[in-house]
Amino acid sequence: MKTRQLISLFVGGFFGVSLSAYAQETPAIDENQSAEVFLEDYSDAFQDKFFEALKQKGIENYDRAINLMLECKQLDPENDVVDHELAKLYLKEKQYPVAEEYALAALLARPDNLWYIDTYVDIARKQQKSIDSLREQLPFDNVKFKENLALIFFRRGRAKEAQSVLKETPKSNFTRQLSIKVADLIEAQEAAASKSSFTFSNDGGSESGSFEQYRSRIQGMLQTKNYLALDRVAAEALESYPSQPYFYYAQGLALNRKGRAREAIETLEAGLDYLVGDISLANKFYQELSDAYNSINNSVKANMYLRKIKPGF
Repeated sequence: MKTRQLISLFVGGFFGVSLSAYAQETPAIDENQSAEVFLEDYSDAFQDKFFEALKQKGIENYDRAINLMLECKQLDPENDVVDHELAKLYLKEKQYPVAEEYALAALLARPDNLWYIDTYVDIARKQQKSIDSLREQLPFDNVKFKENLALIFFRRGRAKEAQSVLKETPKSNFTRQLSIKVADLIEAQEAAASKSSFTFSNDGGSESGSFEQYRSRIQGMLQTKNYLALDRVAAEALESYPSQPYFYYAQGLALNRKGRAREAIETLEAGLDYLVGDISLANKFYQELSDAYNSINNSVKANMYLRKIKPGF
């Protein structure tokens, strides 16, 4: 098999797994999505560097992977797959502005690519940037871009943003089906918010929206196993307190319980960056991460996090 075919299978297979994860709860919506990626007409030098970069990425040697991908970039400056890989690598390294630059280049090259949009949305979130504030540089004139953006917002529980995008997207079977699911999610979120709402207390309580109020609400949802509301409230808490690891743990747990292991892993690993000194909470992070990796059949990572748990805390 030619190396370029292997590249296509590797990347396409990876995207195919991701696509199935996206489609689990929305099978009718994603049926026409294509995750196939072709990398053609590359030299042996490019192919060797590309594969080695993927290998280094797989063992979390991100510096080496970045250097190799940059060499691939020199060999083929217009390759959007390389741009996307660089975006993901710089995201791992928390170099968000550089990650955004490469993610945008990939997205503009292929504005209908679901995975490129997802990576860009993730990088924007890490920098607390709204997609609407970045509208001028994004391909909002592309219908498929808007459809995929709405889908990504929906899958991330950002129902109001999904609804806003759908309102400006031409009607189709896709948008009609997704609009129904988004409306249902908004209704469920509003019902959960009403059920667990809190207001300013005049008898010495904390102000509405304070850290302690969010923590109290989340603890109540953990006790009642209200994971739909927990996901929403934890996400809301992170908007106000983006460096509080407890809220990352809460959202990661909610995502795990809702069968969204890959998103749970992303959230939990982001939260670990802010965790200092709290061994008990660290143990909870590690257990959730172990469970999440087990659910996607990654026993190596699952055992790695399981070994990090310290007994007696």
